[in-house]
Amino acid sequence: MNPDLELLQPYPFERLASLRQGGTPSPEHTAISLAVGEPQDPPPPEVIGTLSRQLDLLGRYPATRGLPELRETIPDWLCRRFNLAAAMLDPNQHILPVNGTREALFAIAQAMVSRTTDARVAMPNPGYQVYEGATLLAGARPLYLDCTADNGFLPDLNAITPREWEACQLVYICTPGNPTGRVADLAWLGRLIELADRHDFIIASDECYSEIYPDEDQPPPGLLQACAQQGRDDFGRCLVFHSLSKRSNLPGLRSGFVAGDARLIAAFLRYRTYHGCAMSPPSQYASITAWQDETHVRENRAAYRRRMQQVLGLMGHALETPVPDAAFYLWPRTPISDTDFALALYRHFNVSVVPGSFLGRDSGQGNPGENRVRISLVAPADECVSAAMRINALTEALNEQQATGRQAMDKLAEWIKGHAD
Repeated sequence: MNPDLELLQPYPFERLASLRQGGTPSPEHTAISLAVGEPQDPPPPEVIGTLSRQLDLLGRYPATRGLPELRETIPDWLCRRFNLAAAMLDPNQHILPVNGTREALFAIAQAMVSRTTDARVAMPNPGYQVYEGATLLAGARPLYLDCTADNGFLPDLNAITPREWEACQLVYICTPGNPTGRVADLAWLGRLIELADRHDFIIASDECYSEIYPDEDQPPPGLLQACAQQGRDDFGRCLVFHSLSKRSNLPGLRSGFVAGDARLIAAFLRYRTYHGCAMSPPSQYASITAWQDETHVRENRAAYRRRMQQVLGLMGHALETPVPDAAFYLWPRTPISDTDFALALYRHFNVSVVPGSFLGRDSGQGNPGENRVRISLVAPADECVSAAMRINALTEALNEQQATGRQAMDKLAEWIKGHAD
């Protein structure tokens, strides 16, 4: 058995289940889960229609490279969305469809990392645990880039030493960020590209939340856009990962793509040909329909915008809650430890959130996820509003606890029983 499997840490939701073991949620409240970032809104009916009409194609083997029609649709979308010149993207060289970004983000490290004695892979901290697992199973060591309030929840590129950059072979970034919702601007992306040229590492930009943003006139920029701004029509050392999961409420379709540097795409295609993970033909045709339509995406974005405004209006003063640039997460600071807060919220109000420390790692300066929780605003609006009111009630109870010096959980339970609706 691969010994590196022992290096993998339990997934955040496994840790959340262990945290809640033996605890029974309040029967007075219906369960509301704001823990998993899984869209709950219905998928576009036209996409489902396309999928159902192509089911007979399940009798054929799909090509790893994907259908020509899909590889032509994807660069069309990229050019429209990120203001790229049409000639910049060749469907046969710069595009590769994948089964969702999760497996592709994991696989890219296996294909690109050279197993040297001090291979490093950099990643945001806190962040998506797949980056860490991919790094460890590729035989490299993680380099955690802390995202804190002090640096605006965006890694300080000047804080990484030249020696660390030299050992770095791959850098994962996530913009808009999970869990912080922070967007990397073009200047920051351009600086990272310059560092990649100087120290010869690959940038893997996870942009799966790029279509969830508050202002229709200010969509988040992307890494390919930063390349174009610098006149880099070869997208050297740069790869972007996009998905239909959040954009189109299609997490079960497992459809996305990788785009960028033709040399890296060719190598990744070679790896994936052996890996055996081609997207099914019905899913590819459904994906074409999804990428070609923006109406459902604007409607989806508007629904998240309303949810975000309602929840921030209700709980923005109860907890210190930074307003995210984009995505559908909130990243508030908790008045007690993040694990105690998440457990109390579950037991007394039947609301599930993820402790921030489960999403972060101690990089030597402490765990930047401590004393924060991740709230995913993916549930229906009425449930998000109800959850916000319950969070306010818990916060009020904790504030009174601190004011009176009562810290025991049984006292908290007594307060809640007497005050919560």
